[in-house]
Amino acid sequence: MNTPPAPRIAIIGAGPGGLTCARILQRHGITAAVYDGDAGPDDRNQGGTLDLHADNGQIALREAGLLEEFFRLARPEGQEMRRMDPAGTMLFHHVPEQDERFKPEIDRGQLCDLLLDSLQPGTVRWDHTLRTISGPAEGPRQLHFANGTTVECDLVIGADGAWSKVRRAVSQATPQYSGVSFLEAWFHDVATRHPDIAELVGQGSAAAADGDRCLFAQRNSGEHIRVYIIQRVPVDWITASGLTIQDTSGIRAHLLERYRDWSPRLRRLITDNDGLYVDRPIFALPVPHTWEHNPTVTLLGDAAHLMPPLGVGVNLAMLDACELALALAHHDTVDQAVHAYEKTMLPRSTETAQLLDGAADHLLSTELPDFATADNR
Repeated sequence: MNTPPAPRIAIIGAGPGGLTCARILQRHGITAAVYDGDAGPDDRNQGGTLDLHADNGQIALREAGLLEEFFRLARPEGQEMRRMDPAGTMLFHHVPEQDERFKPEIDRGQLCDLLLDSLQPGTVRWDHTLRTISGPAEGPRQLHFANGTTVECDLVIGADGAWSKVRRAVSQATPQYSGVSFLEAWFHDVATRHPDIAELVGQGSAAAADGDRCLFAQRNSGEHIRVYIIQRVPVDWITASGLTIQDTSGIRAHLLERYRDWSPRLRRLITDNDGLYVDRPIFALPVPHTWEHNPTVTLLGDAAHLMPPLGVGVNLAMLDACELALALAHHDTVDQAVHAYEKTMLPRSTETAQLLDGAADHLLSTELPDFATADNR
């Protein structure tokens, strides 16, 4: 009896989801190539800190054989949470136990490096921006990249984020603006250059909100802090105000007017940042987002279920990646594996997305976390 040839698997996107999928596949003896449009792993800023939860993200890292290495890199102290009112009065303060491991923080770049270093050399093909996918639904598929390369494969896994090119092969859905926008500000060498802000934020995160505006600050590794200025505004609020993203002083003046009633100490999160602001409007996919099964294309993470940034995105992406890789390892055909994966992933992501539908507004809420009890204050 002839053994069928090993499927040719292409993963689009070298973020945590795509890299996790490749790593677990390799642990089961399955080869997959990862294609990413960046020129290399250091081509751009990898983003802020992530909290990996014991009931999803950490499950994926355990299957990847990387959980203990993750704990050596992670910051359990990053689970500290402070909540203030706009006057700067502390309303809630959670300090994690010394051995608390439910959702320790790790910089996104550190997590990606951990996963990249675990892969076989040459797994990730940089400078491969996907343009289109062609070929019949039953396969094989042809991937056409901006650098002129064409690759043939038997399964395309879309791990390419919010504006996924792979999604177009199975779904016409596009992300919609949530009505809430983040403006990101960076603070470097905070112990020396910004000691007051370092003390305000602590070792984890600090937030204040008034129902329409929020300031959310989060410590990263290496004495860095990122602040997210969160507002309910039109998606084009910067240009509509006669400004550009490069006009730091103009944006500061605009924000200081919007936050004029807030405490001077909190307003320093707006004015004392190092460098330009970064505009990050929040988009989400329609709920529910499902698609007709396709035997040669599937999605994971934000490509499948883009939601507001409320602590679930990377965790669901890595859990998706884990379950898809295990399905491919444990089923006889790619089609069977994709069926099994989507049978679990789609209901789970739909349930979570329904819970978070419209929840971008929660980022502006004055309500305290559910676990903010008198004992925690």
